[in-house]
Parts: sequence; C-alpha cells; structure tokens
Amino acid sequence: MKNLKNALLLKQLYQLKQLGYRYTDVSIFKEDESALTLPDDLEALKAQALKCHLCDLSKSRTNVVFGEGNPHAEIMFIGEGPGATEDSMGRPFVGRSGELLTKMIENVLLIPRKEVYIANIVKCRPPNNRAPTPTEAHTCQPFLLKQIAIVKPKLIVTLGATAYHYLTGDETAISKVRGSIVQQNGYTLIPTYHPSFLLRNPSAKKDVFEDLKKVKALMQPKG
Repeated sequence: MKNLKNALLLKQLYQLKQLGYRYTDVSIFKEDESALTLPDDLEALKAQALKCHLCDLSKSRTNVVFGEGNPHAEIMFIGEGPGATEDSMGRPFVGRSGELLTKMIENVLLIPRKEVYIANIVKCRPPNNRAPTPTEAHTCQPFLLKQIAIVKPKLIVTLGATAYHYLTGDETAISKVRGSIVQQNGYTLIPTYHPSFLLRNPSAKKDVFEDLKKVKALMQPKG
C-alpha cells in the first residue's frame, strides 16, 4: 500500500506543477485513508484498476487487463504482463501463450481453465512486450496483492522470472528455481517457465510438465 500512496502523492505533485506551482507547503496534501484503501471485492477492485493512471503504461494501453477466473480458486496463475492480444481484448492469456496455458491447466491438472484464477504482475501492456520496470511493477503491486488476498488461493504458480521475482523478492534465475516449493504469506508458491518461453523452447515443456505434476499432487486431498 505504501507504493500506491507514494504514486498518488507523486501524481498530485505533478498536477500542481502543471498548474504553475513552484513551491507549496507539504501541509496542502491531506491524505484521505479511505481513498487509498483498496476494496475487498474483486469487481470493485477491477473498477478501480480500470481507472488507474498511476504509471506510464496507462498512456499506451488499449485496455486494462485485470484478471479473470474463479473468485474462490484454489490455484492462481500469475504471469508478467499482457501482450498485444490481451491488450486488445482486455483478458489475460488469450493469445498463443494463453492457448498453451489453457492446455497446461486442462490437460495436466485436469481442471477447466475457468476454475483457476489468472492475473499478471502489471495490468497494462508494456510496449513491445518488454518486461515491466521496477517502478511499473511496484506501482501495480497493490492491485495484485489485493487480488491474492481476496481470492485466497492455496497455491500460486508463477509463470516466468518476472512474476517469481516480484512476488518473492528472489532474483535467482528461473532455470534454477523452477519446480521448487516456496511457503509464504499463507500460500504455497511454485515457479515455472512462462508459456511464451515454451513457444520459443519446446524442449522445456517436459520441465513444466514435471512442475505441474507437483502442483497436482499438492492439490490432491490428503488422507
């Protein structure tokens, strides 16, 4: 939430500068805590995200790609950011990577895609599909953390290095941590390769298959 507050403060300072202010006492900024509190409802949170202009990605987006799926999903998949197809449709993972992710979910985990929840580190497409900058990722992070808090998944699968890094703070290469089991913040996290990486490196599909078998085993009822 601190990142969101800082972004809002910075936005106000820019607005004051555009109005011609050269100096103003800091007391002019009266923080409205209610305005900075994100809602505890996915639809209300989505409505707020759709109006977000806190980082430069909002200037080039076609649509905000909030996330979708079962609001009570036991498994949540988190990727890096929307691509061109996702940006045009306003839905996560609907391009070629999305088709592959759907197959991974339905053919390996044997559950319908609609039963999981899918989101990204950032809600707007970075130009040329580049990785989000730290500023972009941290500005958008409160929305993602709130999604996780609302959905309360038992297990999160991070897709690619960017998603793993921003959720854990660990910068270890994805090739070294994929398939590992991380316990944090009341859920289990398993990193694996991003579907776009698999499209470029089909030989890595066997690694993701093994990672998803771990996911499936962890979700099996005990006893």
